[in-house]
Amino acid sequence: MKENIRHYDPIFKENAVRLSYLRKTVSETAEELGIKPVMLSKWRSAYLKFGKGSFPGLGIKRVYYENKKIYELEKKLADSQLRLEILEEGLKYMHQGKHVLCNFIHQNRDKYPLLKMCEVLGASHSTYNLWTKQPFSKRETRIYLLRKEITSIFFEFKQHKGSLLIMRELHKRGFQISDAQVSFHMTQLGLRSKAKKKFKATTDSKHNLYVAPNLLKRQFKVDKPCEVWVSDITYIQIKRRFSYLTIVMDLYDRKIVGWNLSSVLSTTVTTLAAFEKAVVNRPISNGLIFHSDRGSQYANKMFTNKLGEFKCIRSMSRKADSKDNAVAESFFNSLKRELIYKQTRLLTTNELKIIIFEYIENWYNKRRIHSTLNYKTIEEFNLIN
Repeated sequence: MKENIRHYDPIFKENAVRLSYLRKTVSETAEELGIKPVMLSKWRSAYLKFGKGSFPGLGIKRVYYENKKIYELEKKLADSQLRLEILEEGLKYMHQGKHVLCNFIHQNRDKYPLLKMCEVLGASHSTYNLWTKQPFSKRETRIYLLRKEITSIFFEFKQHKGSLLIMRELHKRGFQISDAQVSFHMTQLGLRSKAKKKFKATTDSKHNLYVAPNLLKRQFKVDKPCEVWVSDITYIQIKRRFSYLTIVMDLYDRKIVGWNLSSVLSTTVTTLAAFEKAVVNRPISNGLIFHSDRGSQYANKMFTNKLGEFKCIRSMSRKADSKDNAVAESFFNSLKRELIYKQTRLLTTNELKIIIFEYIENWYNKRRIHSTLNYKTIEEFNLIN
């Protein structure tokens, strides 16, 4: 069984030492006071060295009595420096909520005294103890998961979708939330969709070739596949020159059914190449309306004959009216905002081919949601129609 250790009052110790000098021996004094002689000898040795500062109390450093004030000032200075260091480290977390502040305290508990951190940063010790048992309340957990999902969707959609489209996607994933709430959380997270950039036309409409009438008349909603296809060409700057992207889109489901990337604007590698890929990917029947602008790549005899082989009906936008082909223009807007303008340098031809393929075939045609399809992907739209 362990012997109980007695702790003696500093005043008792000092008086015992003084009494020992009045008695004949240390043993006599120790017996009189009921203590061990060896203990009294230690007290005497300390008193000889430190004088009145020999017995400062449990856990307090011994100092010479004459240096006690200096010691106390040094102690206060060390405490002030410690407080300042804790404040400098933790100041930025003090106004970020209980979880962030408690997490800082928890991460630094081996570096600074726990109670000192709680005192300096204004967090009660009981609050910290509760946090260690349950860091997040149910409400905080719900908000955390919601914001995590919003952030995931925002970057999944290439940072170009606003609160309304993100709300639609959240509804599909089982979240009940309003547009205003999504907007609020996006503001708190610092998420802002990127602005659109303008691009200029590439086709040359100043020619003497036959121009077809505008049969489409901006009727961009159709009831079945292969009823109306629209096409357009855009330029993309690469290293040392430009590349030209030609697309053919089916208005029914907005799918890019054919496309081609070329280094020149000749018909064989722009409109003709894209159309030939389109008819392989989605076979057509007689009477398909093929709508485009008045560019020479669409009005020339070679391309006109190709449309005639498939019994297509030609339709062209009115002069200098890009809104007549707004759906194709909108696709190029999306592609440049979501892909091209995000590049940090000019790409090579091969690099551009890779990212265009990835964007059209794996993103736009499969995973991107479309407002005109009631916020469904092309695959989801075709599955239910």
